[in-house]
Amino acid sequence: MVTPLIWTLLLSFKSNAELMRSSAAAFSGPYTLENYHAILVGSQIGRWLLNSLIVSLGTTAGVLILSSLAGYGFARLDFPFRRTLFVLVLLGLAIPEQAVILPRHQFFAVLHLHNSYPGLILPGLVAPFAVFFMTQYFRAIPVELDEAAMLDGASRLTLFWKVLLPLTLPAQATLGVFTFLGSWNDYWWPLISATTSDRFTLTVGLASAQMNYAQTSGLGFLMAQAVFASIPILIVYIVFQKQIVRAMAGAAMR
Repeated sequence: MVTPLIWTLLLSFKSNAELMRSSAAAFSGPYTLENYHAILVGSQIGRWLLNSLIVSLGTTAGVLILSSLAGYGFARLDFPFRRTLFVLVLLGLAIPEQAVILPRHQFFAVLHLHNSYPGLILPGLVAPFAVFFMTQYFRAIPVELDEAAMLDGASRLTLFWKVLLPLTLPAQATLGVFTFLGSWNDYWWPLISATTSDRFTLTVGLASAQMNYAQTSGLGFLMAQAVFASIPILIVYIVFQKQIVRAMAGAAMR
């Protein structure tokens, strides 16, 4: 699993002229940073990186907000057809994205949302697993906390915002990381919705740069783009690794 990553990293530090002669040159010097310099001064990857960040952060924020509210509602509130609605949400897990891609495309075309950030973000907000995950997490919190807060005069909103929501931060950190990664690596919908290069995400942009891979004269440049694109993911893992471990340990204990 690590070998392709090492191979990509080595190729990114070699000049394209050397790699045109033989890719085996990756195992010997000299190495150069010219490919990374080319990314910073003349590539569209900066725009693609910004698009991916906007889409991934927007999707993550939306999923956390909606799944937290829905999870609290399903776990704590009693309203008509609650069980039926929850089953309908879970049925969304059984429907593959490819089955609804045509009506979704037509729907977004009618609303003129293609080649826009809302058009790339909104489909990602449909997250049945996130609702299920947060519902189960809220159900695991003792109901006595609700009763104590209500006796102190707390409203439903205060109870949710100041008492229960802080207790779900480990779960939200884990869900946020996985949602961010899923959105960052998504290729299917951005490929369909974004048809202009200024709205490409990293996955679509890098793929478009490699369409003529066999005849490319910039193999080292392509590998440098791949390494550059993986840096934000690495940062996310480093920053949130403690929260992920804590949430997984809590889920195992439950």
